[in-house]
Amino acid sequence: MANIVVIGAQWGDEGKGKIVDMLSAESDLIVRFQGGNNAGHTIKVDGRETILHLIPSGILHEGKTCLIGNGVVLDPEVFLREVDALAAKGVDVSPARLGISPKTHLILPYHKVIDQAREAKRAGKKIGTTGRGIGPCYEDKAARIGVRAGDLARPDLLREKVRFALLEKNVLLRELYKFDPVDEESVLAPLLEQAARLTPYLTDVSAAIAAAQAGGKVVLFEGAQGIHLDIDHGTYPFVTSSNTVAGSAAAGSGIGPRLLDRIVGIVKAYTTRVGSGPFPTELEDDTGSYLRAQGHEFGATTGRPRRCGWLDAVVLRETVRLNSLTEIALTKLDVLRGLPALRICVAYELDGKRLDYMPQGEGELARVTPVYEEMPGFEEDISACTAFAQLPETVRRYVERIEELTGVHIGIVSVGPDRHATMSR
Repeated sequence: MANIVVIGAQWGDEGKGKIVDMLSAESDLIVRFQGGNNAGHTIKVDGRETILHLIPSGILHEGKTCLIGNGVVLDPEVFLREVDALAAKGVDVSPARLGISPKTHLILPYHKVIDQAREAKRAGKKIGTTGRGIGPCYEDKAARIGVRAGDLARPDLLREKVRFALLEKNVLLRELYKFDPVDEESVLAPLLEQAARLTPYLTDVSAAIAAAQAGGKVVLFEGAQGIHLDIDHGTYPFVTSSNTVAGSAAAGSGIGPRLLDRIVGIVKAYTTRVGSGPFPTELEDDTGSYLRAQGHEFGATTGRPRRCGWLDAVVLRETVRLNSLTEIALTKLDVLRGLPALRICVAYELDGKRLDYMPQGEGELARVTPVYEEMPGFEEDISACTAFAQLPETVRRYVERIEELTGVHIGIVSVGPDRHATMSR
């Protein structure tokens, strides 16, 4: 069996949680390799909904080991709250099947304050961050002043690092942002309490993956956000603070890239985006509102309404190029029901030129004009279909056209939110 990387092929919220949940059944280890609790994966099993922000989606499958890699930034409070919520549902979240890399950086209260203060200062030029301290935590990591999960076992080092970080941050808060400074003890006191619960979860993730490989086990690498929020390859500066591309699975979990075999891109049957940034196929009309209502397009983490638009094949071609996708999992196909016609953006026009791939210059995507291809809509309820051949011809043709435009086989099709509403091709 091949190791699997699951990534979001658009701007996030493509339904990765459901697909990871499904693929977990054929995997032994599930590893989260980047991002923080600014991501939310919603999984619906037997009518019961679970939203996960940090813990890999595979935790809902008995007997699976779930690991949080070094590429993640982890909020201790959020992690423990998630552990408690899962335990209350009867899910085994013991350190025997859930681990955190000691190299994982921790989001602390001052990261959240800096995040919120900075966004408030931007006024009309907001990035649209969740205010959860993700970016400032990654900044500390790059500046070599970050606090890592392994530091929780060393209180003296923990105190030293927090004190040093606050020297600079409190000057910024007072003088630039006009915010109250953060008290050192207000950070350390709860952190030292949390350490007692968190340290049993510390696991050498790289070694655990290597041992699994030696034993012939299958590893599933779970990404967060979407490819076009990648810090390098996304729609900069309206991006997240980590590398969301498939190659980041290696660096974010401590393995070599040759272990990444099957790369599955999750594609929503239309396109959504949360927060600010260019969105060529956005629909600010009744159709956009229809997609939002039918698809329940509100953020799992923030509750923010998502911007909705037509499927963009140009965005998907860029995703294929950046990630070497081996297959696509198409989600939320059922949401398109009831629309008289479906449109797919097949190219862009920019300054009189036709583009088949996204322009690379900053701000250029905001100036493109989408070139659309129109296909007939469908009225049939497809949520009970269990095989591709059962879908109406118009729906099958829509799926096949996406394959033609991307050059990638669609191996999984989702026609509803529940675990069983998924078919393999």
